[in-house]
Amino acid sequence: MENRPKVIIVGGGLAGLSAAHTVLERGASVVVLEKNAFLGGNSTKATSGINGALTKTQIKLGINDSVDAFYKDSADSAKQLIVPELTKVLTWESAAAVEWLSEKFKIDLSLVSRLGGHTYPRTHRGTERFPGMTITYTLLEALEAIEKAQPNRAKILKKANVSKLIKNEETNAVIGVEYQMNGQTFQEYGPVIIATGGFAADFTESSLIKTFRPDIYHLPSTNAQTTTGDGIKMARAIGAELIHMDMVQVHPTGLVDPKDPDAKWKFLAAEALRGVGGILIDRHGKRFCNELGYRDYVTDRMWSSKGPFRLVLNSKAAKELHWHVQHYMGRGLMKKFNNGAELAADMHISPEKLEKHFNKYNKNIETKTDKFGKKFFPNGPFVMDDEFYVAIVCPVLHFTMGGVKISPNAEVLNKEGPIPGLFAAGELCGGVHGANRLGGSSLLACVVFGRVSGASASSYLLNDLSNIITNLPKAEDKKEEIEEKEIQPSMKITLELFGVGDNVTTTEVKVPLTGKSTEVETSSSSSSKPKSIRKKEETEKKPEKKDSVAPQPSNETSSSPETSPNGERLFTIEEVSKHNTENDCWIIVNDFVLNMTSFLNDHPGGKNAILLYAGRDASAEFNMLHQFDVIKKYAPDTIIGKVASVKSKL
Repeated sequence: MENRPKVIIVGGGLAGLSAAHTVLERGASVVVLEKNAFLGGNSTKATSGINGALTKTQIKLGINDSVDAFYKDSADSAKQLIVPELTKVLTWESAAAVEWLSEKFKIDLSLVSRLGGHTYPRTHRGTERFPGMTITYTLLEALEAIEKAQPNRAKILKKANVSKLIKNEETNAVIGVEYQMNGQTFQEYGPVIIATGGFAADFTESSLIKTFRPDIYHLPSTNAQTTTGDGIKMARAIGAELIHMDMVQVHPTGLVDPKDPDAKWKFLAAEALRGVGGILIDRHGKRFCNELGYRDYVTDRMWSSKGPFRLVLNSKAAKELHWHVQHYMGRGLMKKFNNGAELAADMHISPEKLEKHFNKYNKNIETKTDKFGKKFFPNGPFVMDDEFYVAIVCPVLHFTMGGVKISPNAEVLNKEGPIPGLFAAGELCGGVHGANRLGGSSLLACVVFGRVSGASASSYLLNDLSNIITNLPKAEDKKEEIEEKEIQPSMKITLELFGVGDNVTTTEVKVPLTGKSTEVETSSSSSSKPKSIRKKEETEKKPEKKDSVAPQPSNETSSSPETSPNGERLFTIEEVSKHNTENDCWIIVNDFVLNMTSFLNDHPGGKNAILLYAGRDASAEFNMLHQFDVIKKYAPDTIIGKVASVKSKL
């Protein structure tokens, strides 16, 4: 594939995957470079859904939404920092993005809810799992299938840390990237789409948060620890303009783990929990805001009130988001109370005081009025003899609206205009959301600008190839020697020029990677046998892969572990329970014993998601999120045996 014209995508989250599939749809080849051990990024953490206005699902459900209404809601949220041409792309292309996911990839997006700041219900999700995870994994598996079936068209490189954009200083065009993998440095050449995410976890020495928003640097983050603004920094290094870098979204509902309340990394309580009727109360049981207001508003109200703050769902609201509730409870981040008296006791207030505040809210539901301006009251009322599902929440760093400046065609801009050969998609694109992002528009921006950048980069590549073919020497001049003049690195591609009858002329073209293809070096040969497709490629030199070493169980008992008649290693539950630390972590999943010690830092959901179950059975939580073949596919070396009571073959 090294010699095929291709688009390079840096980042394997939903934006990068959407761009990759779009490039393939346009007929070009693609290489995806991801610095982590797995693709998916923060996209897999998105919990509420993806926005779309005037979708087939809305029409079917009788939701009278419109593109204009979505644009207005987004503009109101963006405030004075709106970039109209980018907001127009985001909202006008929203329905097409949702339909692309549901039609091409058969993703269930049949449920629609209303999040904060939305005039109409327009946030789409399915009936199972987190929508971000469902959407992103589906696109990932589809790309992996293409890579397996057509390795000359798609390539995925993981643990490939891109450190530099390669630029032609004469033309200012980006012509490739430099990356490190397995201790070696490599280059890939072609137009580049950067889709590396934002910087809401950038606590590095060159922290963008500390540079632009030192006042919130101390807050915890919901982002993966690798979300450090890499693409923004690389683009800035070659002259890209940045925009709105001080616009960092602080989400009001990060989930507080009672066992580790000061943890720097927190899980997010989906905004959908408030969308279905969850309310926010302070330490006295009193509401303090419109729960469906903009995120920055809700956060400001929290900072003006007294915590700890609780997110409270009654039984009807919890039933509507049953999967989410069970997931949070499984992680120990949400607690069930059988009635209001139990909740009041946990809050150290009287049941009468809590009931008084519930009754005030119920009166609002009846009169359709609320002093905080809330207009929608799903799944009310709140009564003391109901069940309640409650989580303690706090403000957290969640999303960065600022980033590289782009055109509506997803071209990265410098002071003069578009940087040739460089495009962007996803959270690192500044200006798309203005001063504040609406819930449900994160996944949307990934898909919309992933598709736009993929189309733009493919057009740019095709234009270059068209120029190359146009400038090929005429047949009578082919024998003349062409003086070699290489200014930048080049790659060889092979084109077929079909002659008359059975004669096929194959021309090898040496393409200068300059960003404007005007000079080529050619050589030709003829074949008497016609072929519909004939390409001559050099053998691709792939980065060497280090042999993976299966994790060895530590803290072994003095006697050898029991084995089954099939030779399986069998461990008792008591033995597994001894391996319960970060340096020695075993878990049980569906009666398999897994040594996760060496895998912790590679886990896309963060190591804490596994450590929560160290030495214990994690089957229920795992099965809510994954199919078991995920382990066999991505981490087979973690399987070290089975629980002693289970004798089936591995």
